[in-house]
Amino acid sequence: MNVKYELFGTTPEGEKVGKFILNNSQGVTATVMSLGSTIISLKMPDREGEIKEVTLGFDNLQQYLAGHSYFGAVIGRFANRIAKGVFQLEGVRYDLARNENGLNHLHGGNQGFDKVIWQAESFEDTVLSGVTFSYLSSDGEEGYPGNLRVTVTYSLNEDNEFKIEYNAQTDKTTIVNLTNHTYWNLAGAGSGTIMNHQLTLKSKKYLPVNNYLIPTGEIKTVYGTPMDFTKPKLIGKDINDTAGGYDHCFVIESLNQERSLAAKLYEPESGRTMEILTTTPGIQFYSGNFLDHIRGAGGALFQKHSGLCLETGFFPNSINEPEFPSPILYPDRTYHQVTIHRFFTD
Repeated sequence: MNVKYELFGTTPEGEKVGKFILNNSQGVTATVMSLGSTIISLKMPDREGEIKEVTLGFDNLQQYLAGHSYFGAVIGRFANRIAKGVFQLEGVRYDLARNENGLNHLHGGNQGFDKVIWQAESFEDTVLSGVTFSYLSSDGEEGYPGNLRVTVTYSLNEDNEFKIEYNAQTDKTTIVNLTNHTYWNLAGAGSGTIMNHQLTLKSKKYLPVNNYLIPTGEIKTVYGTPMDFTKPKLIGKDINDTAGGYDHCFVIESLNQERSLAAKLYEPESGRTMEILTTTPGIQFYSGNFLDHIRGAGGALFQKHSGLCLETGFFPNSINEPEFPSPILYPDRTYHQVTIHRFFTD
């Protein structure tokens, strides 16, 4: 297996952004770039062998620099929301940017990990190929404490497993919650909405949210609610019974440090299936509620619900909820999480 490197573009500041193409003999190809450690493409065959793009993305760097909805990017230092952009650590209050409607902190702030250029090193052998991206987030960047050294490693193997491995170390107590914000449409990017995808979540509990999508602190059962995906269910079945669509965190069952099955997404027309296995305690299901007439790769039009995100990580606002799993990282510890996307057809 090999890795192919190409120049993807140059920023207005003159920085070069490279892309790395990973492929296997099964017809799966993943492309990632150094801006935002971003997944810009993943192509896979359907049950008849027809290969299509199953992520939402763009043709050129300029479109990514336009700031469209975090397409495919790594999110950090803290993915999802922090209420009022405030938290305390070891008696010190930290104020972060309120970059979501002036109220809450979202996805790491105004200059999150999605907007920086990462250093890259590719690797390959007979069974897999991949790229490790690295970035040093300085003490005080976006208001967070500690110099944080982060690596994100993408790899693809012959079993059609696309793996994301996150590692981080700090020199001062801080908080870390990393995820990837890829939009998926297994029927093919630009083919319509994801309403007819079947989703299964290995979760009996979810986090209710307030009007600003901040968890209330409760953990509730999914049974008897539109949040019940314990059995395969069309995404469109109950979506109108939610407030504008899904943007909720689900508690993953049977968590272990190897690989717990968190989600299964199936598109019946193509037969394409994606399973997500992870070490994280939660998975955020976002149904692309705010996609609005965005022109993507190949001229595809991305509208509301054209793609969905399944973002593994800690719970939103977990630093301010003592009962939630803690996102605190201490100087003598290593943040380590793994998410695997496994692809196949019926």
